[in-house]
Amino acid sequence: MKLPFAESYKIKTVENLKRSTRAERERWITEAKYNLFNLKSDYVFIDLLTDSGTGAMSDKQWAAIMEGDESYAGARSYYALKESIEEVTGFRYFIPTHQGRAAENVLFSAIIKEGDILPGNSHFDTTKGHIEFRKAYAIDCTIDEAKDTELEIPFKGNIDLDKLENVLKSNPVEKIPAIVLTVTNNTAGGQPVSMANVKGVAALAKKYGVKLLIDSARFAENAYFIKTREDGYQDKEIREITRELFSYADMMTMSSKKDAIVNIGGFVAFRTEEDMQKCHMYCIMNEGYLTYGGQAGRDMNALAQGLREGTEFDYLETRIRQVEYLGKKLDEYGIPYQRPAGGHAIFVDAKKILTKVPKEEFIAQTLGVELYLEAGIRSVEIGALLADRDPVTKENRYPALELLRLAIPRRVYTNNHMDYIAAALKNVYDRRESITRGYVITKELPIMRHFTVELEKAE
Repeated sequence: MKLPFAESYKIKTVENLKRSTRAERERWITEAKYNLFNLKSDYVFIDLLTDSGTGAMSDKQWAAIMEGDESYAGARSYYALKESIEEVTGFRYFIPTHQGRAAENVLFSAIIKEGDILPGNSHFDTTKGHIEFRKAYAIDCTIDEAKDTELEIPFKGNIDLDKLENVLKSNPVEKIPAIVLTVTNNTAGGQPVSMANVKGVAALAKKYGVKLLIDSARFAENAYFIKTREDGYQDKEIREITRELFSYADMMTMSSKKDAIVNIGGFVAFRTEEDMQKCHMYCIMNEGYLTYGGQAGRDMNALAQGLREGTEFDYLETRIRQVEYLGKKLDEYGIPYQRPAGGHAIFVDAKKILTKVPKEEFIAQTLGVELYLEAGIRSVEIGALLADRDPVTKENRYPALELLRLAIPRRVYTNNHMDYIAAALKNVYDRRESITRGYVITKELPIMRHFTVELEKAE
């Protein structure tokens, strides 16, 4: 008989989880002002808030930590990380930072000025926040097919090249510091970008004299999808694919807490030394000296090892097939989500479930609260709360999709946990007709409000 699929690792250390009652969860979410970010981790049974920094490091990563060089300048750990980055991405020049948003801060401080335009494919929250904080504009050029959650196409995260070219030819080059290509496209549902699309974007960037920046938090997962879905790549190694992908870019930002499977860390990498030097001052001012940039030597060692592990096919197959497994369980229950299953998460289509909740009352957030009350599962809203207000009109922005993201930490949960998640969501789905009201904002920050927003039940 054909052997079933099995994980490419075994469990060496475990952490106990705490169960709770519905009455306790009702009290805790009320105290948290209906913001799942405000919950203590001890109040959560299964935590799907994010896959960022929540993965389980390997024995080799923990061993690498013990060899960290904590020298302030010129540490061995910096050079170990440099070697790993060049091996995996091809970039020779880089600046370490403490995480991805810090990488964005360092780079964007150097390249963005007020009134600039940065087109891309569904900029994620911190990227858009950093752009709009500088009074610039993030222009979404994602393909329209990404808005149809039932449509199954292999590369739903692509940039629409016609949309992108319209932006490029309608604005002077000096107003466009970079095109931002996010791989995988998180906001659209963890959907991958094809190599053909990367080449097309790079060709337009070259044609109009604009730099291409790749937001690379989940680049390895994207490479897995290219290998398994795109003609001509089936026989290539993952690192061959990643090096080709980055060969078309001028710069990259990396939140290493995702595909490099570390709990903290990030970096900016550059094609040219000149571009790197433009960012040096902002690294020293905001992060630290150039050879540690906000990271301890031990963290850089773990990151160097994690970049290699995160680009192994067996690891990626195990990781992505667990996300697929959860998607298939939701299929059994008829629960709609962004299809096909994403690389790092399932994005549940909240708008198709809670049809009676007004859009002004934050549909996906309402579903997230209900899932927590049902089973102690924490997720995150990718909808109107995350979309923030329009920086000019100050009105709420209502995106086409209201998604509830179930982000799966790497090497952390078993498929029994996936079964539990699916059953809990089914219970909420079965009583969806009784959920008719959502939440209203009582307190918010002007940018990236979803992290700290306070809500109350709509009357």
